[in-house]
Amino acid sequence: MYDYDVIVIGAGPGGYPAAIRAAQLGKKTAIIEKEAYGGTCLNWGCIPTKALIASAERYHQTIQGCELGVSTGRISFDYGAMAQRKCEIVRKLSGGIQLLLKSNGVTMIDGTARFEDANRISVLNSDGSTRWLSASSIIIAAGSTSAMPGFIPKSKLVMDSRAFLDLTELPKSLLVLGGGVIGCEFACMAAALGCKVTIVEMLEDILVVLDQDVRRVLLKRMQELDIKVLTGAPLTDIKADKNSVSGSVSGKNVSADAMLVSIGRVPDTAGLDLQRAGVKVDKNGTIPVNTQCRTNVASVFAVGDLISGSIQLAHAATQQGVTAAEAVAGMNSRVEKECPACIFTMPEVGIAGISEAQAREAGKDIRKAVFPFAALGKAMAAGETDGFVKWIADAGTGQLLGAQAVGCHATDLISEAAVAIRNELTIDEIGRTIHCHPTMSEAWMEAAHAWHGECVHLPKR
Repeated sequence: MYDYDVIVIGAGPGGYPAAIRAAQLGKKTAIIEKEAYGGTCLNWGCIPTKALIASAERYHQTIQGCELGVSTGRISFDYGAMAQRKCEIVRKLSGGIQLLLKSNGVTMIDGTARFEDANRISVLNSDGSTRWLSASSIIIAAGSTSAMPGFIPKSKLVMDSRAFLDLTELPKSLLVLGGGVIGCEFACMAAALGCKVTIVEMLEDILVVLDQDVRRVLLKRMQELDIKVLTGAPLTDIKADKNSVSGSVSGKNVSADAMLVSIGRVPDTAGLDLQRAGVKVDKNGTIPVNTQCRTNVASVFAVGDLISGSIQLAHAATQQGVTAAEAVAGMNSRVEKECPACIFTMPEVGIAGISEAQAREAGKDIRKAVFPFAALGKAMAAGETDGFVKWIADAGTGQLLGAQAVGCHATDLISEAAVAIRNELTIDEIGRTIHCHPTMSEAWMEAAHAWHGECVHLPKR
C-alpha cells in the first residue's frame, strides 16, 4: 500500500538517528535531506563551532604556557587553517552519517520534501523534477534556522552563525547581538584569538538560564578576555556600511568591523505545507506533540527544534528521534523529561536538572553544596582552578534535584550529575561513591560531603 513504512524528513541529529532506529526495528525506511547530512548541528552548529573553539583554546593556552613552565617562541595563529580544519572534520563526519544510514539499509533521497497529505510526500529534486513517495508513518525532523528580524540591515558584515562559520579571516572587532548560548560561545572563541568583542543583550544579564554564581565565574573570565558585555537595553539604530556596523545602546554608540546576530532560532517548516497533512502548529510556528513525539495526526511525528516546548539541543533531538522511531514500531517509549545542557564558553558550563531559581519558584525546600576547583588537586596541577561544581538537593531527603558546573571539562563532568538526577540518587549516595584521584570528577563527591559539612578538603566554616 505504501512505498515505505517510515519516511524521515531531515537528516540532522533528530532525523538520521530516527531513520537508523526505525531500520533497526525492521521498518523499510527512507530519509529525505535537502542540503547536508548531519543538519545544522554537524555542518553549521555544534561540530564546526567546537572545532574553532578548540583551536582558539589551544592558542590561548599556548600563550599562557609559561605559567606551567613551558617556554615558547613567537606564537601566532592562522584562522584560515583553523577554518579549513573545521571543514575537514565536518566532511568526515557527514560522510560517516551517510555510511551509517547505508549500512542500516536506509534509502537516502536528496531533495526538498513537501506534504501532499498525511501519508504522501512530494520531493523536489535538484534538477527541477519531482517524485512522489508514500509511507504509513512520517517523522518530521526539519530543524530550525537563525532568526533574522526585519530591522537588521542586510549586509555582508551582518551575519548569522552559519555565515560567520564560512569566514576564512576573523574580523578585528565584532558586535554580538544576543547574549545567549550561541552568542557567548562565538564571543569567547573570537576574543581568545584577539578579536575585540562587544556583546549586547537586552535582558538584564547574559545566559539567564544559569544561576548567578555560575554566571559570575563566566563573566569574570570574559572580562579577562577583554569582552565588553552590555546588558539591560536593546541595540538600536543599527547601520551597516562597507567597512563597519554600528548601533546605539542606552544612547551610547557602539561599532565594530562585523556583527553576529544570535537572537534565537525559528522552526524551518515554511516549505513543508503542514496544513496539507492536517498537522497543527502553535502561535510560535512550532508543532505540538505528545510524549512519543506524535502530532495531532496519528501517522505524523515531529522531533527536534521545531516541536513545541523542546529545548533546542542536538542530544535532545536525537533522543526524540529514537523515541519517535520506537513509537512507530509499536514500542511504549517516551521522551525523557530531563535533558542536560552544555555551553562551550571559556570556561565551559554544564547544567542538569533544575536550577536554584527554578527550585525556589516551585516552592521547593532545597540546600546547595559547592566545591571549588581551586581546592582540587587535579585542577591545580592542570592550571585550571576557575569554577566549581554545585549540587542542588531536597533539604529533607537529600534527593538530587539539579546540578551546575563551570570550569575546565564542565561539559563532560555534567553527565555524571545527569545520571544521578535521572535515577533519583541522594547526596549521600554520591558522597559514598569512590571517585578516582586526582580527577576533576571527584569534585562531585567532595561537594556531596560539603552538603553535610563533612568535606575534609575544605576549611571548616
